[in-house]
Amino acid sequence: MRIEHIALWTGDIDRCIHFYATYFGATAGVRYVNASKGFESCFLSFIDGARLEIMTTTTLALVGAPAGAQRMGLAHLAISVGSEQNVDVLTRRLQEDGYPLLDGPRRTGDGYYESVVLDPDGNRIEITA
Repeated sequence: MRIEHIALWTGDIDRCIHFYATYFGATAGVRYVNASKGFESCFLSFIDGARLEIMTTTTLALVGAPAGAQRMGLAHLAISVGSEQNVDVLTRRLQEDGYPLLDGPRRTGDGYYESVVLDPDGNRIEITA
């Protein structure tokens, strides 16, 4: 067994797709639109086969959380970029482009070299080596 995908709600599907494509090399698939349900989604594929489903809705009242909030349920997404140097470079690039850096880059107690940034919707993203 394996995790097939993780889904994220967003208020701006284009902005979210652009973020993961630009900074993490995700490739957007064909968008699915169900106008009668006010639902739209797009699967983003990563080179190793992992996928994110980015979803938006006009019919549900989604409950927001403060950006970077530690909440019950999904805590963060960890995306490996292959090396400590790549963690440093991508972290610096995201900071320069205005994305909040919450932590790192640093070596964690469990052996990762990582930084923690927020995506455009305030989700915690661990950039790891």
